[in-house]
Amino acid sequence: MLARVWSASIVGIDAVKVGVEVDVSGGLPGIVVLGLPDSAIQESRERVKATLKNTGFAFPMRKIVINLTPADLRKEGPCFDLPISVGILAASEQVSADLLGDYLFLGEVSLDGSLRPVAGVLPIAAAAQKMGIAGLVLPADNAQEAVVVEGLAVYGCKHLSEVVDFLNNPGRYKPVQLDSTVDIAKASYPGADLHDVKGQAHGRRALEIAAAGGHNLIFVGPPGSGKTMLARRLPGILPPLTFAESLEVTRIHSVAGLLKNRGSLVRDRPFRSPHHSASGPSLVGGGSFPRPGEISLSHRGVLFLDELTEFKRDVLEFLRQPLEDGYVTISRTKLSVMFPAQFTLVASTNPCPCGYGDTIQQCTCSPRQREQYWAKLSGPLMDRIDLQVAVNRLKPEEITQQPTGETSTSVRERVQQASDRAITRFQGEANLRCNAHLQSRHLQKWCKLDDASRNLLEAAIRKLGLSARASDRILKVARTIADLAGEDELKTNHVAEAIQYRTIDRMQ
Repeated sequence: MLARVWSASIVGIDAVKVGVEVDVSGGLPGIVVLGLPDSAIQESRERVKATLKNTGFAFPMRKIVINLTPADLRKEGPCFDLPISVGILAASEQVSADLLGDYLFLGEVSLDGSLRPVAGVLPIAAAAQKMGIAGLVLPADNAQEAVVVEGLAVYGCKHLSEVVDFLNNPGRYKPVQLDSTVDIAKASYPGADLHDVKGQAHGRRALEIAAAGGHNLIFVGPPGSGKTMLARRLPGILPPLTFAESLEVTRIHSVAGLLKNRGSLVRDRPFRSPHHSASGPSLVGGGSFPRPGEISLSHRGVLFLDELTEFKRDVLEFLRQPLEDGYVTISRTKLSVMFPAQFTLVASTNPCPCGYGDTIQQCTCSPRQREQYWAKLSGPLMDRIDLQVAVNRLKPEEITQQPTGETSTSVRERVQQASDRAITRFQGEANLRCNAHLQSRHLQKWCKLDDASRNLLEAAIRKLGLSARASDRILKVARTIADLAGEDELKTNHVAEAIQYRTIDRMQ
């Protein structure tokens, strides 16, 4: 007999409906899987066979042909174990096939019949809801992740026998309900507090501007000056994720397999900090089956690159296009996928190879060494970093006597007010939520300059040799500074403060 079970496969961060067709016919016993399956799906032949025997079902000793449609789409992962098992049982008349056309099945099966969670459930659930699928049947550990999608019945099962009983007696089971004890809309703000930072008023101000406007930021200073300490406190002052943003972030983390044991939406803005030995594909994503990289995992959050000049130059150049466009496209011979990548880049580096060069300790590097050191950072990359801040080491009396600073909670309130001000201004613009994403036409509308401010900006462009992109970013930063001050129009002091954050451009 022939049976068809519906499942799904992940392409990028989206899901594609996949039909699992199972034909049991006469001939020499064996299982053949068609439809461009990967190694994990090929291995499921023996896994499913052992599972059915161990759970008390009869495995048909006949020729079994399993076809995964569409045939030209590569399928991967163990999520097809459950639909293949159900298909074999339906084709051998051991389970009712009445509901197979209404539900979508996915899950990995163990040899004892228990169901193990799989990655990518949230995008599959969202796609199923759009396709008009009645519901999902999946492992119980994935149920809370899928039930976030409204208008979709989700049935979480712990064992293959539960799935069979559900198909034979659907009236006994009720859909899983969203856990009311989990507040999916409230951020917890884990991590360090700005209250711990002594001094560094300039760096704290830059953090506040970066958080309010989504601007990229780099700290330059000697070892022990507090660059990393400041950067790691940025997530604590960012505005909370909206529900729509939380869904976006959760979809990406689900595809990456980071939600297997969480069962709820990502509530906190991501903070990713890859080591400087990271490769280009690990940052932007890749693989034969493209998976999101660090820049996509930090979508709507922060990507922190500590010791920026220790990264390989060709790796850093991978960041140029995502920083400008907010997404990255991974192309393969038969596949091209797009991953979102709207993140705030925060970086830190020393001013030279020896790391010093301040009033406390003199620099020992030659001009040639400093030139080679800064040559790792290209001009186009530095153009894309809005805030460039020099951080000096604290003096001994500042370390012992300087009181701690303002708390993250109070700073976050100001950031939230500035962010709300920007969102209100952008109500007529789709996909525009912060000043860092302003385009040229937006600058002409919301960043108009008076004569004094225009003359000041022109003088800075001539003196610092800034590009048109860098001058646009000065206007974006000035717009954020004005929002923090509660001003509707840009003033000279806003532009002047924004200009000072470009003073280490092409530092050597």
